[in-house]
Amino acid sequence: MLSVVASCWDPFNRASGSGEIVLTESQPNNRQRWSSDKLGFIYQGPHFCCCSIFPNVLILLLFQQYFLKCHVVPLCCRSGKNHRSSSLLVWCDSSPALTSSSKMKLKEDMNPLLLQVFHSVVWVYSVITFIPWYFFSGAGTNLERARRIKARSVSGHPAGPYRAINSQEKLVAWLHPKVDTLDKMFEYAASRFPQRDCLGTREVLNEEDEPQPNGKVFKKVILGNYNWLSYEETYKAARCFGSGLAALGQRPQCNIAIFCETRAEWIVAAQACFMYNFPLVTLYVTLGPTAIAHGLNETGITHIITSKDLLQSRLKVPALLQYIIVVDTKPTSWPDIPRGIMVYNMDAVKEMGSKPDNCEYLQPEPSDIAVIMYTSGSTGIPKGVMISHGNIIAGITGMAERIPNLNETDTYIGYLPLAHVLELSAEMVCISHGCRIGYSSPQTLADQSTKIKKGSKGDTSVLKPTLMAAVPEIMDRIYKNVMTKVEKMSKLQKTLFVLAYNYKMEQISKGYSTPLCDRLVFKRVRALLGGNIRVLLSGGAPLSAATQRFMNICLCCPVGQGYGLTETCGAGTISEMWDYSTGRVGAPLVCSEITLKDWEEGCYYSTDKPNPRGEILIGGPNVTMGYYKNEAKNREDFFVDEHGQRWFCTGDIGEVHTDGCLKIIDRKKDLVKLQAGEYVSLGKVEAVLKNCPLVDNICAYANSDQSYVISFVVPNHKHLTALAEQLHVRGTWEEMCNNSQVEKEALRIITDAALSAKMERFEIPKKIRLSAEPWTPETGLVTDAFKLKRKELKTHYQEDIERMYGGK
Repeated sequence: MLSVVASCWDPFNRASGSGEIVLTESQPNNRQRWSSDKLGFIYQGPHFCCCSIFPNVLILLLFQQYFLKCHVVPLCCRSGKNHRSSSLLVWCDSSPALTSSSKMKLKEDMNPLLLQVFHSVVWVYSVITFIPWYFFSGAGTNLERARRIKARSVSGHPAGPYRAINSQEKLVAWLHPKVDTLDKMFEYAASRFPQRDCLGTREVLNEEDEPQPNGKVFKKVILGNYNWLSYEETYKAARCFGSGLAALGQRPQCNIAIFCETRAEWIVAAQACFMYNFPLVTLYVTLGPTAIAHGLNETGITHIITSKDLLQSRLKVPALLQYIIVVDTKPTSWPDIPRGIMVYNMDAVKEMGSKPDNCEYLQPEPSDIAVIMYTSGSTGIPKGVMISHGNIIAGITGMAERIPNLNETDTYIGYLPLAHVLELSAEMVCISHGCRIGYSSPQTLADQSTKIKKGSKGDTSVLKPTLMAAVPEIMDRIYKNVMTKVEKMSKLQKTLFVLAYNYKMEQISKGYSTPLCDRLVFKRVRALLGGNIRVLLSGGAPLSAATQRFMNICLCCPVGQGYGLTETCGAGTISEMWDYSTGRVGAPLVCSEITLKDWEEGCYYSTDKPNPRGEILIGGPNVTMGYYKNEAKNREDFFVDEHGQRWFCTGDIGEVHTDGCLKIIDRKKDLVKLQAGEYVSLGKVEAVLKNCPLVDNICAYANSDQSYVISFVVPNHKHLTALAEQLHVRGTWEEMCNNSQVEKEALRIITDAALSAKMERFEIPKKIRLSAEPWTPETGLVTDAFKLKRKELKTHYQEDIERMYGGK
């Protein structure tokens, strides 16, 4: 006996239903349920044999066009003595990616009848072309990759540790046997790809001052082609430079600093230090003078590598400094340098090293420090993270595994700060595989960049890279620029763009490509980054789902969103390139594992349903050696387990999905990284602004996918009333707090107070919400000790958060 309760399905009106399928005649133990989160229908095909494979496959393939996961069950019954009529029950799991993508679609502003005709034509086209496209494009393989389990708990416990499927038995620590230090890695690459292009720099043909309508003058450049150093030439240059540094008194395992913009000379200098076992101290060029001096003095620097511009504008000479090596070839004289400090050009140091006199040479061990990388320091004194050779080798091994078909034919464009672990690791990955690296800057990246003269080509147009790392701020900028241009299109052009955009969004949400749309509609947008980008890696801060989907659609490439920290050598997780879901950061890399630690204060537990949650702990050979001269912080953030595995406590809260992918959902500490990568201590902002007479209490808030801080303020009754009277605003207390004129003036006063306290610009709230109600333990917004309950405050002011960030 066979009983079926189901709802019918129309391809143009995707109805969902609930019911139960019971197969008791041929499969007595096969009982499947489908509920309101499933989409289903019954396909009836007369005179099909119930054992026939073709109709099942046909229906399965056709309806995978519409859903991410589709199931087909044959339901057969006799319609005559020798004949059967066949029904296929098809039901499909609703996809989170599909649901979220529908919220990100652009508004289709056209006649509803024409819109329905368009969708009908697209549906017919999809059905006709789907089967041959499916088999010839390999889409089935990509779909299976996207759906498969990517990581699982090796202990069986929901807390983990979670490891990638292909590193369940053992974490991977190196790419090639015995290549366990950075000098060996570069030597391996140079011997394997000696004549391949390695590092490229564009020639500056001319510089011009361009007056602007507002009276300002912008410096514009006209650039030529890229000039390249081969792997063999780069290796020899690094060897000579390292030998020259040794001739200037630099000794193995003694720190040396590099304070320089991203350029080819940076990597040459770094490789020289790796070869000669000089621990390299890296500093952001955007750090303040106090932070720079702290890093140089703490590490006892006697030799520093820098550029002409930074030497003249930002470098504060530390007490122990003896030698300055400038990477620029000109000028040869350096005024205003303190007496006793010698200044050399990089070429002069290489010339010293090229002489036959052999200086002391000590090859590094995997456990030796390769880099002491100082953090941004926005929340106070920056910390130096000690990263060993083995840490970096393990990290780049894990990253390389997530980039499909990485090889010597790839071209990477380098423009992010090399003092940041994301850019350094990305370039080391490329070097390990023989890729070429062309250098750029955010001001010369594209044709429309600020320093590119109108009519000239930006770096991406000339280099045509295939690989690129980007921070969300850069991608958001591209997103907004393109959408602004779309708004200025003619109605026909805009309609075609929107229809193509929404169609492709639906397709890639299910893992399908759209070659026709890519060629006809998105080719010009793709050309903004050279037209050849095949993999885009996002890191440094969370990437919004809308921006990620835009990059997928308009740049026609996958976006691998990663999660890692300086303390884990930038490695932790990276989403697989065929996983087009948004809001997740992927599964653990093959070099690392992840455990979730219960956080009772925030009510996050590994036993939570439907997904385990907790503080993210990252373990593996990529976990660094700790903070330089900061044992107290080391004991707080690092530990070694009973198996000898080293772990780092991130302070971030995550949840692990059923396929083993991680999603970041909260932060344990009040430290937030803004979209551009600046760290903001919310506690610091609140402590400073509480000194403002207008403020009785304040809660600072920031989203990591936004570029500014906002605040909720409980104003002082007396001062706000006086302010309202000055503005001739009358009414109740609530009316005064909700008055936009009062709010604007209150923000000005708070901003002045912040500036007087010498707060950084990115720390100062750009928008505020004046709260008429006080925060007391009774309201549930503060503890009994009147400490802020951030989670409750966020929930309470959710509408205001959306309003204050709604302009983006």
